[in-house]
Amino acid sequence: MMKLIIDTDPGIDDAMAIFYAAAAPDIDLLGLTTIFGNVTTATATRNALRLLEAAGLDVPVAGGATTPLVLPPFKPSAYVHGEEGFGDIPAAEPRGRALNEEAAGFLCRMAREHKGELVVCPIGPLTNIALAMQRDPEFIGNVKSIVVMGGSLEEGGNITPHAEANIYHDPHAADVVCQGGAKVVFVGLDVTHRILCRPEDFTAIAAKSPELGGILQQMSHFYIKFYREVAGLNGCSLHDPAAVIACTHPDLFAMRDVPLEVSCEGETSGATLAAPDSGRAPVKVCMTVEADAVKSLFLRRLALLP
Repeated sequence: MMKLIIDTDPGIDDAMAIFYAAAAPDIDLLGLTTIFGNVTTATATRNALRLLEAAGLDVPVAGGATTPLVLPPFKPSAYVHGEEGFGDIPAAEPRGRALNEEAAGFLCRMAREHKGELVVCPIGPLTNIALAMQRDPEFIGNVKSIVVMGGSLEEGGNITPHAEANIYHDPHAADVVCQGGAKVVFVGLDVTHRILCRPEDFTAIAAKSPELGGILQQMSHFYIKFYREVAGLNGCSLHDPAAVIACTHPDLFAMRDVPLEVSCEGETSGATLAAPDSGRAPVKVCMTVEADAVKSLFLRRLALLP
């Protein structure tokens, strides 16, 4: 089983990814770390605890950075995920509490304790990962891989014409992570835009998994409404779940080795750019995907949930 920590800003597609990890028989979920993005870090921490409790998982949660490394904080994207992060589902207090340890410290410690085995999957802005890399020079050496949901090499952006949202919300942190070399994998819009979950898919999930699938279906109404209004799509891209699936099923993705840097200013801020002359070691960027296979795996495993 793959030892996995998800760094998350839940968020509707984060909920889809976390429930997938809860259902996947090949994933040992060791913890969640939280970050700002879809919601504030405080709300992300609360939502992470709620999702774990709903899924019946006793897994630690460590709260992370509350602002980007350099930039001033952004206002959360309530128009995409709702005021509380879960569409129209209202806020509720979880029973559990987060660790006293903050996310970067937790990540560094877990990487040491599970040296060579731990996969970290950030599906929000990359601030916590950059802080872990800056704090512990051995962090990259200790992890097995870092599989990022973020970026776009050829697809263009989804929050600006140039930038994917997770990278845009902390470009300086993303640029640090781009220096992590061959262990870093970017699962970005080049592949996630190819995988669409439609309303009937959420209906099928809810039919097979009335409790947790029902929660996802309820969330999906708000999320797909946004996609319909902004992109004219009757469905939502499978962003965060695709990154978690890439952790365990990299064979479903074709990757390119390319040195990357991130634009940190001006109208291109947040763009992930090929940088062949930068002297940086290449990272792996997913360029094509077996979309039907990824979607089928996602739907099949969610059906295992209660």
